[in-house]
Amino acid sequence: MTELSQTLEAAPVRLEPLSEYHVEPLRKACAEDQEIWNIYPVSMLDEHFDKAMEVFHNTSNWVRFAVINGSTDQLVGMSNFINPDPVAKTVEIGGTYIAPSVRGSGFNDVMKKLMIDHGFDCGFTRIEFRVDTRNKRSMAAVLKLGAKHEGTLRKNRITWTGYVRDTAVFGLLEEEWAR
Repeated sequence: MTELSQTLEAAPVRLEPLSEYHVEPLRKACAEDQEIWNIYPVSMLDEHFDKAMEVFHNTSNWVRFAVINGSTDQLVGMSNFINPDPVAKTVEIGGTYIAPSVRGSGFNDVMKKLMIDHGFDCGFTRIEFRVDTRNKRSMAAVLKLGAKHEGTLRKNRITWTGYVRDTAVFGLLEEEWAR
């Protein structure tokens, strides 16, 4: 997993391994969209932020990144490699949040391509995405990257609001990825 945890960069995106000095700027970035957290499994707002960060720090199977807008050097979000399995050669990209200031600008596309390239360069042959079916924007973005919708897990996760969500599962195989 250590090879997954390194700084990745392609203008205007810079992904840095999440460190303590990123925490307060991340808190600020997460507060920029008060409504989006209703469709996330956890809330990163207000009093929920510290608890979520504590859970993240105590979870060993995630490789966390601070997402930096390289044009402004401002932290604008987070993303993660989740459950990397070097035996099965699979890894999930998820837990992604980017601030409204960079949405719709192609920023997410650059970020995901960086992570996908890096995942495949590290020897993984399958990359997964798991998305709450209410998050239409994220599902469209994953499909645009070339991932295939492989099915939907029905009522498989309870979010922080108590909502029991359905999760769309997408897969991208190395041989399907055009570099």
